[in-house]
Amino acid sequence: MAAPSRRALLRGGAAAGAAGLLSACGGRRDAVVHADAGAWRRYAGTTLNFVSENTAPTAAIVAGLRPFTELTGIRVNIVTLELSALAQKVALDFASGNGEYDVVYADPYLVLAPYAPAFADLREFQEDPALPRLTGGFEDFVPSHLEAAGRFEDPGKVLALPYDCPTMVWQYRADLFARHRDRMADDLGFDPMPSDDTTWEQYYAIAAWFNDRTDDVRYGTGHQAKQHDALMCDFSNLLWSWGGDYFDDGERVGRLGTTDPGPCRLRSDAAVAGAEFYERLLRIADPASRTWDWDGVGAGFRAGRFAMCPNWHEYAAANEAAVPGKVGYARLPKGPARSAGMYGGTGIAVSNIVPAERRRAAWLFLAWATAPRTQRAGLASEAGGGTPTRTSVYRHPRVAAAEHRPSAMPNMLSSRAVRTTWQPENIGLRPKIPMWGECDTALYTEVSRMLAGDASPAAAMRSAADRIDRIVSRGWVG
Repeated sequence: MAAPSRRALLRGGAAAGAAGLLSACGGRRDAVVHADAGAWRRYAGTTLNFVSENTAPTAAIVAGLRPFTELTGIRVNIVTLELSALAQKVALDFASGNGEYDVVYADPYLVLAPYAPAFADLREFQEDPALPRLTGGFEDFVPSHLEAAGRFEDPGKVLALPYDCPTMVWQYRADLFARHRDRMADDLGFDPMPSDDTTWEQYYAIAAWFNDRTDDVRYGTGHQAKQHDALMCDFSNLLWSWGGDYFDDGERVGRLGTTDPGPCRLRSDAAVAGAEFYERLLRIADPASRTWDWDGVGAGFRAGRFAMCPNWHEYAAANEAAVPGKVGYARLPKGPARSAGMYGGTGIAVSNIVPAERRRAAWLFLAWATAPRTQRAGLASEAGGGTPTRTSVYRHPRVAAAEHRPSAMPNMLSSRAVRTTWQPENIGLRPKIPMWGECDTALYTEVSRMLAGDASPAAAMRSAADRIDRIVSRGWVG
């Protein structure tokens, strides 16, 4: 979904990660238990190649791969790359027909949508009586994750298993909010503590209050507003909150995806209103926001430059390490239409161009890597951090306990906010279309011009829509 550095902050030592995997699995080396051990050993001696973005879950898998090898006899070579480089590698592999990679980190927008026919339908393996089945089945995955990260157009096929799920939430200095709560309430006329009733206009007022009324931080809010994919993510939260969207039936285009999204809807009054508010909000934000992606705003927040920001929930572990006990998490504020938090999760998939035996061996890796035990281990691993995609993981007593400090799994401190965001009415899903990479660039280029004062919000939205229509029209007849 995004550049690898966003998650690099969550990584630690490989030895600790391996120990964490074993510990989280109750000391067992078989992190996935199956009645028929022979089914797991069927492809012993096989070597698989897995290409992934450099993410926290993959860091934990790399550090703790030994249990899988001992369970199956399968060796796995794992290559980690920056996302755009990964997409290029996968495209070349599919175009050449070489089948170099058996398991692919299938970003929904840059990999799954453009190359959906090159991935195996995972129902084939789940329904094969000779192969191990998924613990809990497909039903154990968070429903919105399975649709957004696992399917493309056909609601029946499952092309990827949800593997990670970074989602944008409201991160705030809870200690400063508590210290100034009464003063802010008196000055602003409302309770400033983040809640499901907080609006974006109130967020703006809180940010302005911190700018003007305290020296605890220099600014009230910070943003990932660099001319970069991060700007699209940050802006989209406001676009959706005001009732705007990129295409008609944006929910369907985000959930299942399409090769034919129709004309762009960024010219709408709702889209322009969302852009107008975003421009106004950025005027009072930390000026460095326009130089930051998610890593930059995360570092600025931990350094105490500003009191709050929208950012990916997986930064909870890094926040806790830098400012322990001082950060709170909430669903993003609501606009006139709704609250919306960008979902950035990805699935892992099996290449359909590799030989059948390697596809089946790859299924064993998918089943193990996304198993509840493995995901719980990733949460506890010092090498990773983890963002589980299984509903059963969040119900596990040790995981539920980690929602409170002191937490052995600090990413769980943001879990209540993020699980609320995953509800259908709150989740923000960008268009899952084959040409999204180009559309993304068009959008953040025009929004960047708006923030620089080179275009009005209405002009920026018109220009973005014009560019997106030209890109999309190559693939559909309107």
